[in-house]
Amino acid sequence: MDAQHILVSGAGIGGLTAALCLAQAGHRVEVFEQAAILAGVGAGIQLSANGMRVMHHLGLLPKIAALSFLPEGVEMRDWRSGQVIASTTLGAEAQTRFGFPYFHIHRADLISVLLQGIRENASIQLHIGSAVEGFSQSESQVSVTVNDQTHRADLLVGADGIHSRVRTGLFGAEAPTFTGNVAWRGLVPASLLPEDLVRPVTTAWWGPGKHFVHYFVRQGELVNCVCVVEKTGWDTESWTARGDLQELQTDFAGWHGAIQTLIEHMDPRECYKWALFDRPPMPQWGRGRVTLLGDACHPTLPFMAQGAVMAIEDGAVLAQCLAAEGSVAAALGRYENIRRKRTASVQRGSRRNARVFHLDGLQARLRNSAAKFASSAMMDSIYSHNVFAEFESV
Repeated sequence: MDAQHILVSGAGIGGLTAALCLAQAGHRVEVFEQAAILAGVGAGIQLSANGMRVMHHLGLLPKIAALSFLPEGVEMRDWRSGQVIASTTLGAEAQTRFGFPYFHIHRADLISVLLQGIRENASIQLHIGSAVEGFSQSESQVSVTVNDQTHRADLLVGADGIHSRVRTGLFGAEAPTFTGNVAWRGLVPASLLPEDLVRPVTTAWWGPGKHFVHYFVRQGELVNCVCVVEKTGWDTESWTARGDLQELQTDFAGWHGAIQTLIEHMDPRECYKWALFDRPPMPQWGRGRVTLLGDACHPTLPFMAQGAVMAIEDGAVLAQCLAAEGSVAAALGRYENIRRKRTASVQRGSRRNARVFHLDGLQARLRNSAAKFASSAMMDSIYSHNVFAEFESV
């Protein structure tokens, strides 16, 4: 397909990655972001090999590596005793096994790398403080309204997140389902913690009705903590809503001492809490010259650490489809057909893990016996995936 003029709504990880992939394929891209400042919202992100393959394709792997932490492995531990339930090796072995490294990175650091790539690319124009308010389309073009101005292009990509206006414009408003889980997050300076309290791995503590995950970011300077609790009475679905640290301490009272120490050293002003809502896989992602990407079409619960990576994969596949097909409609249809099954599988797997991590009694003991083998199988199916090879084989 000849070079297209493409509008992207949303400058998150998915939108910025898509813009870079599309520009690399020869298209002219405009990105519209509603925020006035692209600040470091969020905390740690796990970037597995399947996502790093795309970053390598964009030439960004060295810059990401310079800001990341390379974990040695993953450990699942018992909430009270601290006993290791199962573990898998990452580090150099994972790079050999899957072709690319597995990194922990602060979201703000990843955004900074992507933004640098955007600013250095003459084919991409970034509009900050510019929300896509609405759109319309004809057989030959799509028009979007931004700050009371109209922008016209060949296609529109809605990468505007879990509350996507583009998705609503395509399919109407939806009513997500509360999962019964509330998530907490916070960052702890490693310098404040006893030496060796946190191992150089991703650690997931499993307990009845809740779990706690922590890992290093910023090359080991900070410990990212994500804690999930089954509870009611909170329905705010926002990464930036602050929570009460004392409530978090109460939620994890009686847990292992390492957990208590981590919570004690969190900054009460930087403790965040949000309700987790579930959305089923969408049977259709787009219409005509408009499609969706990332959380806008497959929002994923944070129990497989694949939400950001799925959006990264989306951008690479979309660019390949546009390069290979002769029309926008054919390209967007092929993009959907390639991505729907894989992203739906990750959505379902994350939903399943929400239950598995919180088991108790006999069910928990049976889970623990099977955990080692299940973890290895999951890594193979997710991390070894090559979006470039997949596209060639379709």
